[in-house]
Amino acid sequence: MKHAYVFPGQGSQFSGMGKNLYDSNTAAKELFEKANEILGFRISDIMFGGSDEELKQTNVTQPAIFLHSVIAYKTLPEVKPDMVAGHSLGEFSALVANGTLSFEDALKLVSVRATAMQKACELNPSTMAAVLALADDKVEEICGKIHVETEEIVVPANYNCPGQLVISGSIKGIEMACEMMKAAGAKRALVLPVGGAFHSPLMMPAKEELAAAINATTFNVPDCPVYQNVVAKAVTDAEEIKHNLIAQLTGAVKWTQSVQAMIADGATIFTEVGPGKVLQGLVQKINKEMTVNGVS
Repeated sequence: MKHAYVFPGQGSQFSGMGKNLYDSNTAAKELFEKANEILGFRISDIMFGGSDEELKQTNVTQPAIFLHSVIAYKTLPEVKPDMVAGHSLGEFSALVANGTLSFEDALKLVSVRATAMQKACELNPSTMAAVLALADDKVEEICGKIHVETEEIVVPANYNCPGQLVISGSIKGIEMACEMMKAAGAKRALVLPVGGAFHSPLMMPAKEELAAAINATTFNVPDCPVYQNVVAKAVTDAEEIKHNLIAQLTGAVKWTQSVQAMIADGATIFTEVGPGKVLQGLVQKINKEMTVNGVS
């Protein structure tokens, strides 16, 4: 019986997130203040009282979710995970939880990542769409067909759970894909309210910037394996972790496959640490026999 700790990504934010931690825990308050200092603005004020619109800005959303997750984790009593994983951005939180990255270094990397992704979004107008109830291989086939026939970029981006795959690409490519997915039998193919094509080749400019920052950062030997998005298997080598973290920006988030690998390696309890309950729901859809709970 193994205990897996999992950390959410972008989209789980809400106004007021983390305020209870700040108000009730001295160590948490110190970490929030340290984060304000590192980032050069009071992100805690936006987290606790900002509007939904302010919280949606990528350069705020990503560090905010990271902070909520990591600070919630650090206030838990003597936690020793057997394994960790994070969904997209959540992988940085997971790497703090298993000792690969320090809190300060991870926050700096998250800030670089968020700013670089924001710039890449402005450079290439693009979007994402959720495809429901269509087989993964059919989604992959349609994405490939569009690219071959039109040269528009459309790729599978998030394998969230069986029957839920998010695609990413150019606006024109995504619009074409949605029509073709519905024609192929998808229950829904819905364009998402996001600012760009995350986890696609359109993030290449951001990848180069993030790679430079990651390669200049110390990565420690982890205390337990991290199941990384792009390979969906246990990784413990610091250099391999770096490589996969860089690749993640333009590669797919294989969440379904990662959770299945964790279960195959003995996980029976999954605890989501951070805002929301998205990952708890996904884990149960992947395998309803798992025990899931959350800490926020």
